[in-house]
Amino acid sequence: QVQLVESGGGLVQAGGSLLLSCAASGPIFRPYRVAWFRQAPGKGRGFVATITWTSGITAYADSVKGRFTISRDNAKETWYLQMRSLKPDDTAVYYCAAGERIGLNREARTYDYWGQGTQVTVSS
Repeated sequence: QVQLVESGGGLVQAGGSLLLSCAASGPIFRPYRVAWFRQAPGKGRGFVATITWTSGITAYADSVKGRFTISRDNAKETWYLQMRSLKPDDTAVYYCAAGERIGLNREARTYDYWGQGTQVTVSS
């Protein structure tokens, strides 16, 4: 069974930066795409960014476009979310995910594997 482990969350002031990482382990890991989602208190899990594993095509939520960057290191089976110019509204638990179905997709139900989540708190 593939397992995903996030790291890099924490407390940061508004305007600051954080780098989240997600490492995959287990049997053969060959996703079509990997992604980041987030869930703020009292809200549903929302799409943040996704990248195709082989070709590196990306897509972002409008709320993070220009501030966040998703990338991956295929050899390390790890992907990242570089977050800059953070705002208090970015406060949430961030989850990494991997999906095997073809196509860039922003819907959480289309992802097969999930990490346990890492807290990001942005103070004003």
